[in-house]
Amino acid sequence: QVQLVESGGGLVQPGGSLRLSCVTSGFNFDYYAIGWFRQAPGKEREGVSCISDSSRDTSVVDSVKGRFTVSRDSAKATVYLQMSSLKPEDTAVYYCALKGANPINKCNYQLGAWSSWGQGTQVTVSS
Repeated sequence: QVQLVESGGGLVQPGGSLRLSCVTSGFNFDYYAIGWFRQAPGKEREGVSCISDSSRDTSVVDSVKGRFTVSRDSAKATVYLQMSSLKPEDTAVYYCALKGANPINKCNYQLGAWSSWGQGTQVTVSS
């Protein structure tokens, strides 16, 4: 079955860096867009970054532009989110997700377009 497993979260000081990993299985990794989302306490889940099937298209939302970078490794069926210059407002549980709605290889941040989710990894930015 489809599985997405996030790792790499933790406690980091403001200005620090983390790299999140999303290891996937159970589907043809090369065909699908993969997204990163986050949810802070008391807030709705929001899109953060997305990468298309071929890595041709990548996107990050304005609040993390210039600080977060998304990439994927087909050989490892893994997507990464490199986060730098972290801010306290980046504190949240981060999730990766598999695009379910057509076109499955393209990015968007509509929550209903994503069919499978990982369990999440906590990122806390605090001094």
